[in-house]
Amino acid sequence: MHTVAVLALDQVIPFDLSTPIEVFSRTRLPDGRPGYQVRVCAERDEVDAGAFALRAPWGLEGLRDADTIIVPGVTDPTVSLSTDVRDALRSAATDGTRIASICVGTFPLAATGLLDGLRVTTHWRAAGMLSALHPDVDVDPDVLYVDNGQFLTSAGAAAGMDLCLHMIRRDYGSAVAAHAARLSVMPLERDGGQAQFIVHDHAPAPKGSELEALLTWLRENLARDLTLADIAAQSGTSTRTLIRRFRDQTGTTPLQWLHRARIRQAQHLLETTKHSVERIGGQVGFGSSTTFRDRFKRTTGVSPQAYRRTFS
Repeated sequence: MHTVAVLALDQVIPFDLSTPIEVFSRTRLPDGRPGYQVRVCAERDEVDAGAFALRAPWGLEGLRDADTIIVPGVTDPTVSLSTDVRDALRSAATDGTRIASICVGTFPLAATGLLDGLRVTTHWRAAGMLSALHPDVDVDPDVLYVDNGQFLTSAGAAAGMDLCLHMIRRDYGSAVAAHAARLSVMPLERDGGQAQFIVHDHAPAPKGSELEALLTWLRENLARDLTLADIAAQSGTSTRTLIRRFRDQTGTTPLQWLHRARIRQAQHLLETTKHSVERIGGQVGFGSSTTFRDRFKRTTGVSPQAYRRTFS
């Protein structure tokens, strides 16, 4: 039987901890036998889980002979990893153990150095912090999970279920994974990635900055067919100066900012109105519905229709 060890670090997020416990514990093979033995492991006798404390039946020794180790997220992902936990995870990796993280569990896993040079993901809101703390890790904030073979990482919350189902499919095939998905009331595969859940806020500019009035004007004129020259003329600068100021104050270019603002407005309209996709595309400044659909899918990972089904 495949053994899954779930590592309960201090300040563990209960949802992240319970996801692999429930999904793997309920997995059944075609003959009815359980597919996994699940054990919860911790460094200390008692673990702080926020609203409650828990006692894990296994210590770190429970990681040694596990086939898979799951690292759930913790409330403060910047907390230093203890030497004992780091050594236990690195030792397991040397033995070939599969190690996966859920949500910001990518942070403690990255702290071991095991993810250096690999593409990973985490909750989209924590992606920038992960990149800053671990520059040798390639962070992709747009996907639900990343499978590097031995090391796997998932995005926030429910994406942990996607990752668990993916591992079940790897271990026992699609039929067993599909049954586990039905028990979890989850699709075996979801459309798009976590990009569809990201709130694409307007890139900020300091209040009172040179760009404040221009950004307000852009938000009010999203439907217009604006060029870089039009925006520069409105700001009273050359295009070169405009681009430089935008990069300095927003971290992006004027046209990239404009495209993101249009998609965010389109998301709002898809969520709150029954306007057709074609009408919404025109309302936010796209000259054709084809261009709008293509840009929307490239930004969010799903089509406008799929986004509306999910969020309206």
